[in-house]
Amino acid sequence: MNIKRILSYTRRAVDNYNMISEGDRIAVGVSGGKDSLALLAALAHLKLFYPVPFEVVGVTVDMGFDGADYSEISEFCAELNVPYHIIKTQISQVIFDVRKEDSPCSLCSRMRRGALNDAAEELGCNKVALGHHKDDVIETFFMNIFFAGNI
Repeated sequence: MNIKRILSYTRRAVDNYNMISEGDRIAVGVSGGKDSLALLAALAHLKLFYPVPFEVVGVTVDMGFDGADYSEISEFCAELNVPYHIIKTQISQVIFDVRKEDSPCSLCSRMRRGALNDAAEELGCNKVALGHHKDDVIETFFMNIFFAGNI
């Protein structure tokens, strides 16, 4: 799918649901996966011609795993002329070393979302955008059933 098609869908969604208001500063949660990078690119391109002025900021939550490298994301953000912030956390240590979670997915998700929301607030962002889609919802639903025993 090319960027023009993605932009068309993005603009339609933004317009149909009044997702962007004048002066919004939107923190885009960037994991480095295709969904979050596509969303970041779409919003960065949209802001260039959208009639309502807004800002985009890329934010990655570093969970504290050894060897994490965000240099390619940083370069991508620079190409898009989007400010980029890496938020250092100790989420991995809390989940695996301190709490020794058998089913870490739910807790990890909540901690990442909390870190992202805190970072967005500190960066002066009034909205957070995530590159999730319906497959993510279905996958999370089944992971919670199978691994955590809850919905």
